[in-house]
This record gives sequence, structure tokens and C-alpha cells, in this order.
Amino acid sequence: MVNVLAMAAVAAAAVALLYLVHRYTAVAAAPLRAGPFLSGHRPAQHAVSRFHVRWYVLTLLFLAFDVEMLFMYPWALVVARVGTSSVVEMFGFLGVLMAGVVYAWREGALRWS
Repeated sequence: MVNVLAMAAVAAAAVALLYLVHRYTAVAAAPLRAGPFLSGHRPAQHAVSRFHVRWYVLTLLFLAFDVEMLFMYPWALVVARVGTSSVVEMFGFLGVLMAGVVYAWREGALRWS
């Protein structure tokens, strides 16, 4: 029980210390009133403004292809050793991803208007 209380005290002290460091090193309370940023231009809108919903769909498509590259890199390193079966498996994987892209295209997820 003493160990748990000691860890809770250390955690509370760490949080309080980080809060104090932030309090003394923060530039400004309101980011729009702070000095210029974004390549010297003043911001036109608040940093936490909302994005249009179509950006979320494109982000998910980007993540799908990013994960695809995550799987293709190690595959490219071992394809010569494994042989034809690895090529067939990769084309199956790419086929599933392409089916997702075709579905998104048919549903109009890639249309801007």
C-alpha cells in the first residue's frame, strides 16, 4: 500500500512540475494574439477550427495506402527468397485494397463537389 501511495505522490508531483514549467514558459494564452507564425503570416482562423468532412475520408484512404506501404517494404526484402507464393499473396493483398478504393470511388468519396 505504501508503494502505491508513493507512486501516486510521485505522479502528482510530476504533473504539478509540468504544469508549473508550462505556466512559466508559455508564450501567450491566446494563440491568435501571439506573434506571427505560419511563415510570417498571421493566422486566418483558430488552430482548432473544424475541417470539412470530406477530409476525413481522404485521410482514411491515405492511411490505408500508408499501411499498405508498411506491409510492402518487408515483403520487398524477402520476395526473392520466398518465391512465387509471396508474389501471389501480395497481389491478393493489393486486390483487397483496390476493392476498397473502387468501393470508395463508387460511393463518391473521392468527389469534391
